[in-house]
Amino acid sequence: MKRTTLYILMLVATLAFAEKPLMKDFMGINGHYPFKPEVYNKVCNQARNYHNINWDAKKIGDPIQLPIAVNGVMWESMYKNWKDAGFETDICAQFGTFSEDNKDYKTFWTGQEKWIYDYGYQMAKVFGPSGKGKYCTAIEIGNEPGNDFDDDLYQEIFINMAKGIRAGDPKVKIVTCTVQAREADKYSKNLSETFSSPEIKKLFDVINVHTYAIKPKSKDYSPWDRSYPEDPTLDYLKVVNEAIDWRNKYARGKEIWVTEFGWDSVTPDVMNKRTGWALKLNWQGVTDLQQAQYIVRAYLCFAEMDVQKAYVYFYDDKNSPSVHAAAGLTRNGTPKMSYWAVKQLYETLGDFRFNKIIKKSADAYIFEFVNPKKLGETVWVAWSPTGSEVEKEIVIPRIPGRLMKAENMQTTEAKNSTSVTLAFQKDRSLKLLLTESPVYLSFIRR
Repeated sequence: MKRTTLYILMLVATLAFAEKPLMKDFMGINGHYPFKPEVYNKVCNQARNYHNINWDAKKIGDPIQLPIAVNGVMWESMYKNWKDAGFETDICAQFGTFSEDNKDYKTFWTGQEKWIYDYGYQMAKVFGPSGKGKYCTAIEIGNEPGNDFDDDLYQEIFINMAKGIRAGDPKVKIVTCTVQAREADKYSKNLSETFSSPEIKKLFDVINVHTYAIKPKSKDYSPWDRSYPEDPTLDYLKVVNEAIDWRNKYARGKEIWVTEFGWDSVTPDVMNKRTGWALKLNWQGVTDLQQAQYIVRAYLCFAEMDVQKAYVYFYDDKNSPSVHAAAGLTRNGTPKMSYWAVKQLYETLGDFRFNKIIKKSADAYIFEFVNPKKLGETVWVAWSPTGSEVEKEIVIPRIPGRLMKAENMQTTEAKNSTSVTLAFQKDRSLKLLLTESPVYLSFIRR
């Protein structure tokens, strides 16, 4: 009887959390050809690769020889390495030199409907989950074509390539280019303008959002400077919520993925080496500690939302003082603070999924994560959702069980030597000092 009751409870718990992914299936990273999967599989098991179409054909209309690239490289070798390291891969089929950056780009695609279909077909057939290698599970059609790429042409490309992908392997998830539920801009198409027709809606599975915590325009800083993820003055989380709302209204059943987010951090000595616009406009990155804090907190914010996957940008950088050039979890292959912080998040919550908000205010966030396979295992993640080295002491009147472990955010390979500042009061409430680095409180429910 006890076994039956336990089984029913486990079944109910599993069904209750069916819509929220496990964190290990949620956390992803943006990679590229030099990506070393054995380094980055410690921080996540979802990967996204920028795969230029012009690497597979010198010009549109040329014979498609996948998995062989134009330069003779075997794509299978790279994707096999990623798969063998435990990664599930999303291939972003970028337009590359066939994009709007080339003034003749429209002529490249004209009259090539069959080739576009065939390219999608071969991509899915060679790399999809039904194939021999099972190298990818999703394919994006374009990265950031934005409003500079003719929208009617993009829709034609999308429809033909998506139909080819469906025919090549119906198990492949088809992902939109970067979109938003507002007017199109240089990097994102407008959902209502580009993806609302009945024909196109039946062809995609995933709505794809890029978001960066860019500060509102001001003469006081560069147009690329970034704030912290919860900053209420930003559009950072708003654009994701708007995409979710659009999906709920017009395209129910589609997934939402955030395939790019991140922060740049360089060492202080290279800030003096800024050149070009980065110097002229006084571009500022964040500190290594802030990068670690903000990436972890962004993952947590996305996990609370109706988002199925989130991919941090980028895997590695060369310590270059400019926008997008210092966003790596590693610097010249050496782990930054963010690498260790994301690794800890992945190891601590990988088998857990978001359950509920315990507290969400201007000075304190506490989110609850639960293990659906081990009833009673609960982790609270708590932090100050601010960006000015704010510390805040709070009192939690009721905790969910016996506190088994309390850990500060990790920023080095060695485990933290400093303990979490907390104390139980006489009434069994918990006094906790919050900082901008998340802390993990692990409980066993009574």
